[in-house]
Amino acid sequence: QVQLVESGGGLVQAGGSLRLSCAASGTILYINAMGWYRQAPGKQRELVADITSGGSINYADYVKGRFTITRDNAKNTVYMQMNSLKPEDTAVYYCNADVSWGSTWYPRRNDYWGQGTQVTVSS
Repeated sequence: QVQLVESGGGLVQAGGSLRLSCAASGTILYINAMGWYRQAPGKQRELVADITSGGSINYADYVKGRFTITRDNAKNTVYMQMNSLKPEDTAVYYCNADVSWGSTWYPRRNDYWGQGTQVTVSS
């Protein structure tokens, strides 16, 4: 199986910065895309940014120019640097990974989620 562990959330003032990290562990053969989603109270979970194993990146329009997603394939870890934070960025941020796991003779592929980390931006 595979586990995703997130860290880096917290409370910050508007205009401040935070860096989120998400490390995947387990019987991992290959991680395809990794990304960050967020869910604010009363709203649906939405994509913030994702990155493929080859480095192709997709950002939601509302974070372009402020957030940067990166990935360390050797460490099975994805990061998101969040700058110029706004109160509307307040949400629980979830890591997501599309993982091929198990044994090479019987590989499986699943979508995994982290437990979520709270980001609160005060005005």
